[in-house]
Amino acid sequence: MDGLIYTAMTGAKQIMEQQATATNNLANVSTTGFRAQYDSFRAIPVVGGSGSNTRTFVVDSTTGSNFAPGPLQQTGNNLDVAVQGSGWIAVDMGNGTEAYTRNGSLRVNSNGELQTWDGHAVLGVNGPITLPPGEKVQIGVDGTVSSIPETGVMSSVNVQGQIKLVNPPTSTLVRGDDGYFRLASGKPADADPAVKLVSGALEGSNVNAVSAMVDIINMSQQFSIQMKLLTNAENDESKASQLMTLA
Repeated sequence: MDGLIYTAMTGAKQIMEQQATATNNLANVSTTGFRAQYDSFRAIPVVGGSGSNTRTFVVDSTTGSNFAPGPLQQTGNNLDVAVQGSGWIAVDMGNGTEAYTRNGSLRVNSNGELQTWDGHAVLGVNGPITLPPGEKVQIGVDGTVSSIPETGVMSSVNVQGQIKLVNPPTSTLVRGDDGYFRLASGKPADADPAVKLVSGALEGSNVNAVSAMVDIINMSQQFSIQMKLLTNAENDESKASQLMTLA
């Protein structure tokens, strides 16, 4: 009896965690550069007093990410860039570490610093990238950031820096609670000149809304099955107690 209860209980618990992941994916279906998450589980046999496997529990193995590219959306904004194919934009997290993102919605703050949409400095190959005021910004396919004066000699193009673009193996990346990815080793990744950008565009989320909704419905049904098993176990225990009383 206890085998049924604990097996159903662990199954229900992990299904709830899967539902939370699928719900988070669905909530980020419109988040720029978002990478869908998935849960992996494994079965753990429980060895009884006789040395044999009496039941099997379900435990969380790992949480991974889907690194497939999302659709490109043209914006026409010179500060919007999308990574073409594989690769990442390097970001200074302000605590001596760097992180990586596919969200290329960039901006220039009041000090002329090139930043991400949420205020983190974009790392340059040769240091921070600072832009002069009153000039038009252009970002090349290799991450080169240039400025063009709005007045005077408008044909003059000044290179202000180059965005650090990296492409470490996805198996070495871990997602942080802030949505940014980092190397599991904690070390910075090397710049990769093969990574290219598309200017005036953003990469959409790679979450498939229909698939996410279907997953949530399926997991809701699976959770109901686990709850029904617990109810059956309770009914069986009640009937067994009645039989013991009659005996």
